Amino acid sequence: MKILKSAIVAFSLAVSMGAFSTSAVAYEEGRLSYTPLNAINMSVEKAQAAKAAIGAGADAQEVADLIKKASDATKEINANDVVDRNRQRANSHLKKARRAAKKGDLEAASAHLDKGIKGLEALRGML
Repeated sequence: MKILKSAIVAFSLAVSMGAFSTSAVAYEEGRLSYTPLNAINMSVEKAQAAKAAIGAGADAQEVADLIKKASDATKEINANDVVDRNRQRANSHLKKARRAAKKGDLEAASAHLDKGIKGLEALRGML
């Protein structure tokens, strides 16, 4: 009886694992994957667009939205542990810039954006 019970549990486990394919579940329609260099370039471009918006006199909420897009783009950078640690450091500057922009302090946001852009550009040399 004990062997039969173990066999039934093992069989049901095998069937349930085979019922869901992880690659089929992970697929998302329209999802693009970027190389690390392309993701870095995309993140830098979006951060520079936020910096340009500050220079053009955009309102604080618009700048915060642009910084959010740049911060989201950094999540696509996928290389190794060293790059990821430095990506997180650069992303922390983007988060500080976004917080400052939400408060209406665009000068502080600009300073943090500069640090974030420098950090993101430094990632290119780490690949």
